Amino acid sequence: MEFNIAKSINLHDVVCPMNFVKTKVELESINPGEILEIFLDEGEAMLNVPRSLKEEGHKILKVIPIDGMYKIIVEKK
Repeated sequence: MEFNIAKSINLHDVVCPMNFVKTKVELESINPGEILEIFLDEGEAMLNVPRSLKEEGHKILKVIPIDGMYKIIVEKK
């Protein structure tokens, strides 16, 4: 499935909670219904960022593992 990505952010080697803070800043720059692509490291980032996004009402459309990282496709609420 293809997504119309509005913005992309690479958070490789960004530590918690800064990865979520940077994700929120990027989300603020797009409109509701638009798609943000996020690259996250395995571990704490992958546990915390998607959970926090869901808690704020955003929709996780897809999670794709890529060489020790993950690509998260999120629709802004």
